[in-house]
Amino acid sequence: MKLKPADLHPLMQEYLHELHVLRQLSAHTLKAYGMDLSDLQSFAQDDSVDLLKVTNAHVRRWAGRLHSKDKSPRSIARALSAWRGWYDWVTEKNTSRAAQAGQASSQLAANPVDDVKAPKRLKSLPKALSVEQALALVNQAVKEAEEKKDLDSLRDAAMVDLLYSSGLRLSELLGIDVMQSKDRQHESAGWLDWDAAEVTVLGKGGKRRSVPVGAPAMKSLLAWRSMRDSVKNSAESIALFLSTNGKRLSPRTVQARLRTLAIRAGLPTHVHPHMMRHSFASHVLQSSQDLRAVQEMLGHASIASTQIYTSLDFQHLAQAYDKAHPRAKAGKA
Repeated sequence: MKLKPADLHPLMQEYLHELHVLRQLSAHTLKAYGMDLSDLQSFAQDDSVDLLKVTNAHVRRWAGRLHSKDKSPRSIARALSAWRGWYDWVTEKNTSRAAQAGQASSQLAANPVDDVKAPKRLKSLPKALSVEQALALVNQAVKEAEEKKDLDSLRDAAMVDLLYSSGLRLSELLGIDVMQSKDRQHESAGWLDWDAAEVTVLGKGGKRRSVPVGAPAMKSLLAWRSMRDSVKNSAESIALFLSTNGKRLSPRTVQARLRTLAIRAGLPTHVHPHMMRHSFASHVLQSSQDLRAVQEMLGHASIASTQIYTSLDFQHLAQAYDKAHPRAKAGKA
């Protein structure tokens, strides 16, 4: 039961007043603090505990109650922070008053919220497209390229196809040159080996890796290369992906073009370049179950970074089970 501001402990009201006047916290923040302090007071009243005699054990128990009420780790962390702040203030005030009176501080020698941690936040899984959605997006790009045969559509199809085919980061995609430059003044960050159907990129930590490029993606890339040479000022740049004025393409342009393509493909979600990388990893793992291979293709330094895709894989299996298994359906009836 939430207490009204007027029903809060006088010291809580005084604390909130100071936060408002001295620290000038927003009304929204003050309201959140008030709700958290209200929970603290309610717990103490339910357990017949004096707020100024609360122990570390009490706080741990009450944090557990918040968890049992399905409060998120973020909400519990915020509540503990509010409680800790109030008890710090009360302890300091109590010590100050005792010093002025020439007496020893009697209550709350230590903050009872110290060393109480909120439950760990669950790592949010990366958002990936389903296989059907990823194919719909790529097919939309390829279809437009075949119909329009203009610079933008051919380039977009090559970019989308390559993102999904090889699981590249956006920065890696934009760093690719038409061919490897060994000029010391311009050493290529990445390049395409057209004969070997392989792309080499410069990843995080300055580490290079080479990733295969699928036959459909190579077809889109070859179609773009034949158009690329007709781009204005293209001879002055060795970048693979160019804007209409012959400059290396910017991240914002790729993001915008991908978002527009996704809308035209009828996808019900905001698609960004990194989602294509997540989709690549998840789909390859679903098919191959080879975590090490996916790690190498993504360029992860640690297998732990790649293991998050096993959760996506399990999520996919769980959804398939729920849709297909007779007992799963019966249980939801």
